[in-house]
Amino acid sequence: MTTIHRIFNFAAGPAVLPLPVLEQVQRDLVALPGVGMSILEISHRSTTFESILAAAEADIRRLAGIPSSYRVLFLQGGASLQFSMVPMNLLTAGATADYIDSGSWAEKAIKEAKKIGSVNVAATTKDESYSRVPEQAELKLTPDAAYVHMTSNNTIEGTEYKDLPLVGDVPLVSDTSSDMFSRPIDVQRHALIYSGAQKNMGPAGVTVVIIREDLLERSQKSMPTMLNYAVHAENGSLYNTPPAFAVYTLGLVMKWLLAQGGLAGIATVNERKAAKVYAEIDRTGFYRGTAHKDCRSLMNVTFRMGSEDLEKRFIKESTAAGLDGLKGHRAVGGIRASIYNAFPEEGVDALVAFMKDFERSNG
Repeated sequence: MTTIHRIFNFAAGPAVLPLPVLEQVQRDLVALPGVGMSILEISHRSTTFESILAAAEADIRRLAGIPSSYRVLFLQGGASLQFSMVPMNLLTAGATADYIDSGSWAEKAIKEAKKIGSVNVAATTKDESYSRVPEQAELKLTPDAAYVHMTSNNTIEGTEYKDLPLVGDVPLVSDTSSDMFSRPIDVQRHALIYSGAQKNMGPAGVTVVIIREDLLERSQKSMPTMLNYAVHAENGSLYNTPPAFAVYTLGLVMKWLLAQGGLAGIATVNERKAAKVYAEIDRTGFYRGTAHKDCRSLMNVTFRMGSEDLEKRFIKESTAAGLDGLKGHRAVGGIRASIYNAFPEEGVDALVAFMKDFERSNG
């Protein structure tokens, strides 16, 4: 039997999946137990797939405590399509949507929303290189806005909201793509939550949208059918062929998360993992964290060193040591360690050990 060697994958997405999930996918890929066909082959109209879809939704609801007044949709197109779908469905004629500009992906969401209707940038930290998220006192909100849009975790800049912004009775919409289900989430504080799966929930191809039912009334029948939340809700995410394999794998990840003690259990692990890396960053000053300490991300740890040449050497040597994907996003450079739910703690320990060795050799 060939031994499979797995390196530590720090990539920001598509990202590491739980090993038990990968092993179950491997076992069942040729033929699902009792079905005789691969998940890649079965009809999305079959009772087998309908049960897979229903189980995934039930486990998502159980994990996050989602009330019955919310619908869970399995869509496609990633968060980037949601940048358009949210305003197309929710930004009604004559209304304004508030957007909090906390990072590069929030900026992209704003750009798309402006193509649809009136947008107010309620606050921005762009002039600070998005090194922190805007504070409550900085928000200039529109009375009776159609909604307020936020990005809960900024993958590129390594910042994360620790508390939800206060927006009164205005619907709160959150892009949670890079920290979804990494910690408890108060669904009832939100009107709509969306998340591409490929960072923390499963493989690329499926996007989870959790939407309060009353908002479905805003989806106009004149909209393109595939971009209409109400259509997808009415058809139970089966209006067209869904990404069956991605939904199946996401469902396995949800069961894995429940086995870890749910969102509270995984949050404890995530806090411990991140604390180890941040402690090493702060230890001597050789490494410099890029995010303000009060809004450091648990998922994406970003830091710099004294020079770009030093950073290039760090990336080259860490890759050779089996620590892959540590190069920062091309827009900002530096180093980024993405340590999502499924990233093993021994990988964090290996990174910290490498950082110590690298400093001894180059400090």
